[in-house]
Amino acid sequence: MPQVLTTASQAQCPHGGQVLLTTANTLLSVGGSPVLLESDVHSVVGCPFSPGGVYTPCVTVQWQAAAADLNVNGTGVLVETSIGECLNAAEAPQGVAIVSGAASELDTI
Repeated sequence: MPQVLTTASQAQCPHGGQVLLTTANTLLSVGGSPVLLESDVHSVVGCPFSPGGVYTPCVTVQWQAAAADLNVNGTGVLVETSIGECLNAAEAPQGVAIVSGAASELDTI
C-alpha cells in the first residue's frame, strides 16, 4: 500500500505556491499527525502564476484517487499516489500538486 499523506507532509502547486495541509480528521494519525482525507480542500498561498501577464494564482487543491482500502468514516485517506488538482479562483485546473513527506505506521488519536 502506498504511504499516506498527513498534515506533516508538504505540498506545493506546480508554480511554487505553498499548499496548506489541514484536515477535519480527528480519528486516524501517522506519527502523531492526522491523515488527510479525499474530502479535504486545501488552500494555496504564494502562487505566482501569471500566464500572459494576467495574475491567476492557484488558490485551492481538490483531491481524487484516495486509498481504496483505508478510510475514516467512509472517506478515503490520501496516499502518495493521490492526485491533487490545483485550481484558480474560477475553479479552472492549473496543474497537479507536488507532494512529499508521505508516512507510514498508522496509529489512532
